[in-house]
Amino acid sequence: MRNHKYHSSSRPKAWKKKKPSTLTQIKLRQKANAMKSAAPAGSPGLKEIKPSKHKKPYYFNRKITAWKVPAIFLLSSLIIIILVIPTLIVIPFGKDEEVQGTTLEKEQEYTAGNDPSPFSVAVMRDVSDTVEDVPLETYIAGVVASEMPPNFEIEALKAQAIAARTYTLYLLLQDNNSKNYDLTDTVNDQVFRNEQELQKEWGSNYTNNMRKIREAVAATEGEIITHNSTPIFPAFFSTSNGFTENSEDYWENELPYLRSVKSHWDEESPKFLDQQVFSIADVENALEIDLPAKLPLPIEVTKTSSDRVNELIINGHTFSGRAVREKLELQSSDFTIKQRNDHLIFTTKGYGHGIGMSQYGANGMAKEGKTYLEIVDYYYQDVEVSTVTDTAPTLVSK
Repeated sequence: MRNHKYHSSSRPKAWKKKKPSTLTQIKLRQKANAMKSAAPAGSPGLKEIKPSKHKKPYYFNRKITAWKVPAIFLLSSLIIIILVIPTLIVIPFGKDEEVQGTTLEKEQEYTAGNDPSPFSVAVMRDVSDTVEDVPLETYIAGVVASEMPPNFEIEALKAQAIAARTYTLYLLLQDNNSKNYDLTDTVNDQVFRNEQELQKEWGSNYTNNMRKIREAVAATEGEIITHNSTPIFPAFFSTSNGFTENSEDYWENELPYLRSVKSHWDEESPKFLDQQVFSIADVENALEIDLPAKLPLPIEVTKTSSDRVNELIINGHTFSGRAVREKLELQSSDFTIKQRNDHLIFTTKGYGHGIGMSQYGANGMAKEGKTYLEIVDYYYQDVEVSTVTDTAPTLVSK
């Protein structure tokens, strides 16, 4: 029976295919079991699985799926960029964005030469000995650029701008028709340099420096400091000794808004400490006195409430602290004296007269987050912020 074979003249159709006999099924099962037993463990099945002619292979279907995922992700990303991100940019800023936009517009006006100043200032140029007419806000920008380091905080620069504008109005309102100019460009009034001079000094840094300064000037456009509706004398200086000075302790007049206040921020200033050595002969020449050859010299010092020298008595000659500072060209009237052989060593704290707003103090306050209005209110007592138009309408109408 094993070798018996069934023959057929024609192959039956698939749906008419006969079922193998029982004997044939048994033989096929035995053969399959034998082959399975002979195969090593873990080997793949012997039956080959071929894809249907009418169905795509699995790997082709997976390629289609892999392409669809990035496409959906890309489409979602585009929707987020178009709809969500602009909202995130606008919402956090609100009013601050509007204020910055307004300041930028004003700054662009100055840059384009369309200065919105209500009048011009006649400035005596010291080097050329000529008078230059400068629009008010352009003049203020030139003063801030000359009087305060441009790397200072923006709020400190704003405080300097409003102080410079106030000083300008203070002088313009003084009835003095004897001069053909309003202010000088030196420390006798306010240091001022024009665009060409600043470009020469700053070189490649000019654009960035002036952009920042114009921003400060634009943010305070037309603002001045007043006391009883009158522009104050807004004294300012570089660095204090830790306190500002009462006006009457250095100058003659007592001004209610120029009161001594603590200014500890100034200790960070590079100008906080200084030391100068003079021979006895140098001191005699500067103070126009005769000093004995015998040492040590008799020296007495009295101090003001801000720890500056009120009076110096040296070998019976009395001088104010201000006079000694100016005659010896010291940085400050807060000084101590040590004698070494035939020399006197002067050690000073601070830089400047010490009255009004300390510039390094203002920068220190700005670093702590104080605004220019808070800086102004701290260094000038009992004052208000007004405008040029309201305070000096006669100047504006010229």
